[in-house]
Amino acid sequence: MSASFHQLRGPHYLLRGLSLITERDLRLFVLIPLAINLLLFGGAFYWLYLQLDQLFTWFESQIPSFLQWLSYILWPIAVLTIVVLFSFIFTSVANFIAAPFNGLLAERVELKLTGSEINDEGWLDLIKDTPRMLSREIHKMGYYLPRALACLLLFLVPVIGQTLAPLVWFAFSAWMMAIQYCDYPFDNHKVDFDLMRRSLANKRALNWGFGASVTVCSGVPFINLLVMPVAVCGATALWVDHYAQLRTGPVSKCTKLDLG
Repeated sequence: MSASFHQLRGPHYLLRGLSLITERDLRLFVLIPLAINLLLFGGAFYWLYLQLDQLFTWFESQIPSFLQWLSYILWPIAVLTIVVLFSFIFTSVANFIAAPFNGLLAERVELKLTGSEINDEGWLDLIKDTPRMLSREIHKMGYYLPRALACLLLFLVPVIGQTLAPLVWFAFSAWMMAIQYCDYPFDNHKVDFDLMRRSLANKRALNWGFGASVTVCSGVPFINLLVMPVAVCGATALWVDHYAQLRTGPVSKCTKLDLG
């Protein structure tokens, strides 16, 4: 199939994830990462609002009265810039904190889609796997940071670099979103990170299309609060359809507590 077709199929999996989070037996597993997102984003944006308020109070005290109108222009620009910037930053933080719960959600979605038996050892097994999952998040950050820095350095190159940098940054962000969320079902089956990355690269157009749709939604305030569980569900459906042959053994986290 053509690359353009696979790019169209990529966003389809995000929409599929949106339909999955409404399933009754998944609802409570969706609420945990969603609550983490709400608490982090809500607290962060409230703190930022207070800092901006203090900053603009100081700014208004420094400018002459006939320029006070500038604050009415700069305030919404500053708020919009901060919201978009911190949307990406706190998405990364939220993913790190919610990693064990996202893995659990991916497990439940896979069980629902395939009906296959899953090794069930309760909460003890989830706790046992948590250090490994957090270590995997650190591994992803190690992959992400030097490449992100290289992309950002393009912004310092006059003309050509500054023209290409936004496109390169978006393409890289889309690729990283695919890695971030597809990693949960891959990691559930103990698939090595480098093998996962190579497997995703073999269907780059499909996964880039999925990651691009997640990237766009992650930059939209309020919608980004829902992106995490939707993307986990969509990535798990993508795993089931395209990568289940990589399964190396049963998943080993808690599915015993049927909270839905």
